[in-house]
Amino acid sequence: MVSERMLQPGDRLLCFTDGLFEEHQAGGEQFGEEQLIEWTNRILHERTQVRAVVRTLSHALKQERGGTTSDDATVFLIEWRGGDAHHLAAFGPR
Repeated sequence: MVSERMLQPGDRLLCFTDGLFEEHQAGGEQFGEEQLIEWTNRILHERTQVRAVVRTLSHALKQERGGTTSDDATVFLIEWRGGDAHHLAAFGPR
């Protein structure tokens, strides 16, 4: 599915692979999308800098997993700071 959204300066977009919320300890439940949202919102209230948010989220998820992982996971946070974006490439069908 392709969608478009207009970002305003200061808006943030969290991108991640499914390995982030499908993660689980042996015999346990998956970390889950709801828990990922809860952790992210909690961290965003404590941290403001993009790098600090992602680093804290990554460490919290690893700690929640007992320091081991069963799946690969990628997470990154994009913050739109404004300006002219007409030079950027658009992906997906038009």
